[in-house]
Amino acid sequence: MGRPTGRRSDRGLIMRTSARDLPIRFEQVSLRQNGVDILDRVTLQLTAGAPTVLIGPNGSGKSALLRVAMGLQRPTQGRITWAGSENSLPTLRSFVFQRPVMLRRSVADNLRYALATAVTARLRGDERIKELLSLVRLEGFDRRPARRLSGGEQQRLALARALARDPAVLILDEPTASLDPASTKTIEDVIRAVAASGIKVVMSTHDLGAARRVAGDIVMLHRGRLIEHAAAADFLNSPKTLEARTFIAGELLL
Repeated sequence: MGRPTGRRSDRGLIMRTSARDLPIRFEQVSLRQNGVDILDRVTLQLTAGAPTVLIGPNGSGKSALLRVAMGLQRPTQGRITWAGSENSLPTLRSFVFQRPVMLRRSVADNLRYALATAVTARLRGDERIKELLSLVRLEGFDRRPARRLSGGEQQRLALARALARDPAVLILDEPTASLDPASTKTIEDVIRAVAASGIKVVMSTHDLGAARRVAGDIVMLHRGRLIEHAAAADFLNSPKTLEARTFIAGELLL
């Protein structure tokens, strides 16, 4: 029970016919801290398919929504359900922080640790490590100290650790923030490969370019409120709200 279903692709990803743990429903979810509304009565449903991208200016509530979804913070009010349950075990979900912490170990040993603690991983050991390093384009890095990698390399290793769990849902908080174009492209390539395997990707970004390149649907937040949720093409070409039009135009959203 709780194990992934499907065949393994040549990229080392489990090919799924449908993502489990979905849909993710947010029902009137609020988060208040120190007298400030971080999230304000967000109602939203995320379903299987292409990546969902959360956008909005800094401080809009994107990261907070991802953290409450994963249970890293408790909402002040409202509820979140995964496939209809509030209490399902998070064994099929992985989360990558914007600034991931590297274990004081080699690249390979970071992955060995992730594999050893994974509930659902089907394949472990050196073969799986090679698959994961190939997927994130870190071949030959297995013996390097993880903390000596560049920022982009660490982010790719963090992605590999998250994928070691064979998740059905992969949540990424600003995965390409402050990265150079080459590292950004590599991570976006991995995101597309992951999504093509049937894993549901939910990621936040304030970069409209990234949203254009990878999103199937876009959720816009501002001041903790849900502003708009639509298919990526509809949102980018025909935004319905003034806030969305302002943000897409590159103007300051106050």
